[in-house]
Amino acid sequence: MPTTPAASETRNALIAALVCYTAWGVFPLLFMAMARSGFTAGEILAQRGLWAVLFAAALVALSGQSAQVRRVLTTPKTLAWLALSTAMILINWGAYVWATTHHHTLEASLGYYINPLINMVAGMVLFRERIDRWGWIAIGSAAVGVLLQTLALGRAPWLSILIALTFAAYGVIRKRVAADAQTGLFVECLMMIPVAAAVLVWLAQAGQVVGFAGPSHWAWSISSGLATVLPLALFAWSARRLPLSTLGFLQFLAPTLQFAIGVASGEALTPLRIASFVFIWAGALVFALAALQRRRAERLAVAAVVETAT
Repeated sequence: MPTTPAASETRNALIAALVCYTAWGVFPLLFMAMARSGFTAGEILAQRGLWAVLFAAALVALSGQSAQVRRVLTTPKTLAWLALSTAMILINWGAYVWATTHHHTLEASLGYYINPLINMVAGMVLFRERIDRWGWIAIGSAAVGVLLQTLALGRAPWLSILIALTFAAYGVIRKRVAADAQTGLFVECLMMIPVAAAVLVWLAQAGQVVGFAGPSHWAWSISSGLATVLPLALFAWSARRLPLSTLGFLQFLAPTLQFAIGVASGEALTPLRIASFVFIWAGALVFALAALQRRRAERLAVAAVVETAT
């Protein structure tokens, strides 16, 4: 049976989403390799911000959104929201880069596991979205996991909490911004340039900038910008074509790969820490299954309305 255009687009969107979440999942390998080549966490963050703007500009040009960029740049309210989202994503990137280059990749993965559950709470508080029984079970399970992680570490998992909260805040802010994904990303990257330049100047004074030392270091620097923008572009394209329930399942691929990389790199995985992740995984599974069930109920409701109308 030949593939219909709609089925082909759905398949391509699924592939794009898988590539996107896989790329996010293996980011630690890139940052670890850059650290072994002499990059500090601060320089990795700065190089990402510096080079990402070039690839973001290319996306804007390819998507024909230049007029929208001009409109955003001349709208103070939109610029203010994007300045705030830029601050959130810079903090998020900084915490993540530091975690993955200082043997805290497991904490980083925990942050991205609990992020969808924090999004649920944010939706309830800010947008009056309803959380059903299964949602509260997922949130409760994740809370137990965070508590066990606190006991395992002997301190609160601050990196995990910071990563989860800043990414959730970033998502909430971007929901309020009247700009497409590519346009918003490009403007955010523009706003990062002064910060990236200042960090590089500060590090250069201490002799800690290696990104321009030779061809291989240039390649690492440029690749960090490409690796930043390309998954975001794939996500923006696939999110418009896939059900939220599908994305709900796929979004746990990234922290699962991060978790595997953390374990493979020799980070401590004590029985108590394993127990904490079991609760986190249980919460993630309940979240994903509940999303699927809601999607199925919506399809049945639509089918019933159509059948009644005909």
